[in-house]
Amino acid sequence: MKTVTIYTDGACSGNPGPGGWGAILQYGEFRKELSGGEAHTTNNRMELTGVITALSALKEPCIVELYSDSKYVIDALEKGWAKGWKARGWVKGDKKPALNPDLWDKLLTLCEYHTVRLHWVKGHADNPYNNRCDELAVAESRKYK
Repeated sequence: MKTVTIYTDGACSGNPGPGGWGAILQYGEFRKELSGGEAHTTNNRMELTGVITALSALKEPCIVELYSDSKYVIDALEKGWAKGWKARGWVKGDKKPALNPDLWDKLLTLCEYHTVRLHWVKGHADNPYNNRCDELAVAESRKYK
């Protein structure tokens, strides 16, 4: 299987408000940037959408080194929270409804298709790829102001 490195980030001006996401996919010398946004959304939806869109762009099962500054995304996958929410009918351990079940369902399906290795990176720090994803996400969110 090919190993692809993906960086993603989401942004939202107000929460909810206009939002955007950015992603960078790298395979060898190949690099592709993706981005998009919505007029009325949340930061967490944009974080999830960036990851989903990047994974969906892969045309075959891959080993994915996924880098995100979103603890929401990384922890929910790494600690098995999202699988638990799904198993309980999108209800969290505290009996409250899980947010964004539509996106989590898509992401969990993609994580079964690909072998995803999760890496949390500090946002707005010294990682040039994470910073570029942030630039893409913010630029997209500004299109909706």
